[in-house]
Amino acid sequence: MPASRVLCAIAALVLCAVAAGHGHPDRAVEATPGVFDYYLMSLSWSPSYCETHADEAEQCASKGYGFVLHGLWPQFRDGTWPEHCRWRAWPDDATVERTLAFMPSRTLIAHEWRAHGACSGLDPQAYFALADRAFARIAIPPPLATPATPPRFSAEEIVQAFAQSNPGLDERMISVACREGAELVEVHVCLNKHDLAPQPCGGGVHNSCRYGKLRIPASR
Repeated sequence: MPASRVLCAIAALVLCAVAAGHGHPDRAVEATPGVFDYYLMSLSWSPSYCETHADEAEQCASKGYGFVLHGLWPQFRDGTWPEHCRWRAWPDDATVERTLAFMPSRTLIAHEWRAHGACSGLDPQAYFALADRAFARIAIPPPLATPATPPRFSAEEIVQAFAQSNPGLDERMISVACREGAELVEVHVCLNKHDLAPQPCGGGVHNSCRYGKLRIPASR
């Protein structure tokens, strides 16, 4: 079955799951595609994700990933964000194959286009090309690239490491997300919607990690 049909089927399942669950997050709002203030780029720490999703072979079958791209999300300065905007096109097979290089899951690609990408105002090819450029512009600190042993960092030290590796990036533009406050899950970087330059984050973007060293699984 072509990848485009697979993605359409996955999207239908995702939408059904949302309808059956709690619906949209409290701070997600309906909006016009292309109308938003900035992008929040979410870098997922793949080893943490794969501890609870070992069956997702595309990403977690001993691929050795460190940070991968979770998403490039349109945001408003007040801490809300547009979500599930109307769309007319769907990612074609070539776009999906290119995107797998930095977002290594067809399920994730389908979800990210439907939930966030459609709100960018771009077509799927342009949106995922933009996501590729955004991901490539942020240098991953060497100790957090693909570590063979668990790194020892606090959330503050992760922020400092990213700032040191990326001139122009500072603590106003980056946040760290943790599971239960103790395990690294994601790093969020706020980017200008026009040129992808780092910029201060808006409301609602903050660290969710405890003080002290975090649990950071090694690459798998």
